[in-house]
Amino acid sequence: MKKKILIFGGSGFLGKNLSVYLAKLRRFKITTISKKTLKNSKKIKKINYISCNINNYQKFKKKLKNEKFDFVINFSGNINHSDKKETFKAHFYDVKNIVKYIKLTKSGLLIQAGSSLEYGGSRSPQNEKQVCKPSSVYGKAKLLSSTFIMKNLNNYIILRPYQIYGPHQKKNRLIPITINSCIKNLKFPCTLGNQERDFLYVDDFIDLIIKIIRSKNIKSGIFNVGSGKPIQVKKAILTIVKKIKKGTPLFGKLKMRKDEKKSLYPNLNKTKKTFKWRPKINFDIGISKTINFYKEK
Repeated sequence: MKKKILIFGGSGFLGKNLSVYLAKLRRFKITTISKKTLKNSKKIKKINYISCNINNYQKFKKKLKNEKFDFVINFSGNINHSDKKETFKAHFYDVKNIVKYIKLTKSGLLIQAGSSLEYGGSRSPQNEKQVCKPSSVYGKAKLLSSTFIMKNLNNYIILRPYQIYGPHQKKNRLIPITINSCIKNLKFPCTLGNQERDFLYVDDFIDLIIKIIRSKNIKSGIFNVGSGKPIQVKKAILTIVKKIKKGTPLFGKLKMRKDEKKSLYPNLNKTKKTFKWRPKINFDIGISKTINFYKEK
């Protein structure tokens, strides 16, 4: 009998990539929930798509028909973090509704996409035992969600990803902005680019999700997700420019945010040891794959 998986945020960057991979395996019955209604041309065969706002608990519970799932994966959220009220609602109150549904239906493991921003200003490499002091509304909402999940569920995995990139990512993120600007041969503003960031190709992230799903006797906990190999933002941008051979980054035209850390990357020892997982795709290869996706698109 096929295991049943419910993905919140199934039409987003992470949800789309996971759905594509799971559909190829043909071992799972997959249901996704998203706010927007997808066109038939964008739907993947044999996946049940539901359009609904998670904030409306009674409505999404009714649409799911109180179905019990073996795995519940939450990739939902609000990507416009400047809208503080909506950000808090989407990343905390919606999670409370998801937990409520899991308890009602006695569904299985919750895999929650947390955030590296839960750590706040703590020094890198950041580990899961550090005291969290987030400064942004997004980071605070994610940390409240983590705390709520740990208090109310016995079966959960909270992942704290760093900079994940790859196909299907929204165009308002660093890597897609840089790629599309270079493809169009534009001049585009950047910070000085001296800050270090940890970039992980999305396929490596999906590989970790699959390992979690296949694991036996999982012990609940929080796990960092990244490449473990930080690089300067300037180097990342120049790598893209070199590969596309077009585009002009204007370094120093943008200021770093006041709450932005100079160096941000994780300690991955716990994740590697627990799930026998490690990133396989280096930045050079991952960027080439991502560039090809946007060129074809």
